[in-house]
Amino acid sequence: MAKKSMLEREAKKARLVEKYSSRRLELKRIIKSSTDFDTIMEAQAKLAKLPVNSSAARHSTRCNQCGRPHAVYRKLQEMSPVVVNLAGNFILENDCEYARSSC
Repeated sequence: MAKKSMLEREAKKARLVEKYSSRRLELKRIIKSSTDFDTIMEAQAKLAKLPVNSSAARHSTRCNQCGRPHAVYRKLQEMSPVVVNLAGNFILENDCEYARSSC
């Protein structure tokens, strides 16, 4: 299980990404579309003043069950392979006991 402080830190990053996403997209659009050097430099300066953790690249997904930061399956409601394996083993053990008792 991940420490609570790490989970809170990731939640804070997610809030920052959501809060500043539109502003970051607008500044990046100005940087890419403009041909005026001063406009580009002004937009880059504004982008640099935004919080570092507001970048989407800084936000990482974590397992909803254990908090593991690496190897998370998005299609399985953000679960790590470790949790999926444990859940599968649990289901198999209970299914086998149920099958044996019903025969």
